[in-house]
Amino acid sequence: MENNWEYDYSTLYRGQNSQPSAADPAPAGETPPAWEPQPRAKRRWPRRLVAGVLALAVCAGTGVAGGYFGAKLAGGSGNGTNTVLYQSVERTSTSTGDKGDMTVADVVSLTASSVVEVSTEQLVTDNYFSQRVLSGAGSGVIISEDGYIITNHHVIDGASTITVRLHDKSEYSATVVGSDETSDIAVLKIDATGLSAAVMGDSDTLAVGEEVVAIGNPLGSLGGTVTNGIISALERDITVEGQNMRLLQTNAAISPGNSGGGLFNAQGELIGVVNAKSVEDGSEGIGFAIPINTAREVAEDLINNGYVTGRPALGVTVLNITDAQTAMYYGVNSFGVYIMSVEDGSGAAKAGLKAGDRIVIIDNKEVSDTADVTSALQDKAVGDVVSMQISRGGEIMSVEVTLGEKTQSASQSQSQQQIPQN
Repeated sequence: MENNWEYDYSTLYRGQNSQPSAADPAPAGETPPAWEPQPRAKRRWPRRLVAGVLALAVCAGTGVAGGYFGAKLAGGSGNGTNTVLYQSVERTSTSTGDKGDMTVADVVSLTASSVVEVSTEQLVTDNYFSQRVLSGAGSGVIISEDGYIITNHHVIDGASTITVRLHDKSEYSATVVGSDETSDIAVLKIDATGLSAAVMGDSDTLAVGEEVVAIGNPLGSLGGTVTNGIISALERDITVEGQNMRLLQTNAAISPGNSGGGLFNAQGELIGVVNAKSVEDGSEGIGFAIPINTAREVAEDLINNGYVTGRPALGVTVLNITDAQTAMYYGVNSFGVYIMSVEDGSGAAKAGLKAGDRIVIIDNKEVSDTADVTSALQDKAVGDVVSMQISRGGEIMSVEVTLGEKTQSASQSQSQQQIPQN
């Protein structure tokens, strides 16, 4: 039985003047069905998505259109500072009675001021050149007194404006220091000092059955909501929207808007960043969080470098085309994963890949969407060589690409040019 997991998105609401839906997807490489132009919308309308802005499917080692805008807005570079991320003292005993466990109320009193509400907006232009604003909401946790905040990549992915609301109801405009799609971790920065930073625990010392408290912003309007439960499982390997992750499982109630919020242990230490839930019918009490040891390592890399070092990259940005309207907009006649741009000096550039190439196969595995690219690169390292087949001008070509390191510039690069017809 195949399980379905997803980031904790809420129902998508659409204004009355919404655009007609696109044609049904077809298998990669097939000719799109005939497409009939529709009347152009003349008005803007709001559209709300709680727990994360409308995010495109993304792939490890490649830049994708969805994540570009937020990082570009912020400048997205590491500052090289030695920001202090508060770490707890090492435990000397694993006996529950010796760890100084607190009541839920005590944990909340100690930690609630470190959890923030994150709201986002993204101005989107559709294929008819009408515009609408996508609004999103999620959570975050303050990790330094001088304004660094950890949240999920999917919460801020694509956002043009990000606002952080503190526990005391004060609001700040936030910039993206760095965002990593693979781990679903992002770091924001607000211009504030003297903040209440969370104390990070050690997720490697957790035990199944240990009590935990989740604090977040469910539904995007209930900031500071507290739920509690236990650690249900450790090192749970799941796939969330094409990304393979090793997560903590908890039965603490996780709702849309909790993404990016804190999961705390009974000592008031941050031991996880909430990011996903089960979407199986009838499932209850199945939520997931990124272990803090993983999240902290990524956050430190983002703060110091603006990206996660050591990640392999093809050196391209890609776009998944699955409907007739999008195919017509980009001037292509087949569905599939297209290269939008190629980074200068990258392995892809040296192998001769070009914007407009459709990726057909990577290492003998068929590519039908961006998740397939993610999977193909998941276990690769910088310097590995991958074999690819691409379609260009109606012909299939074979190339070998040496993977480079995914850097900030590679993850932010994005071409606005029309894809050459394939």
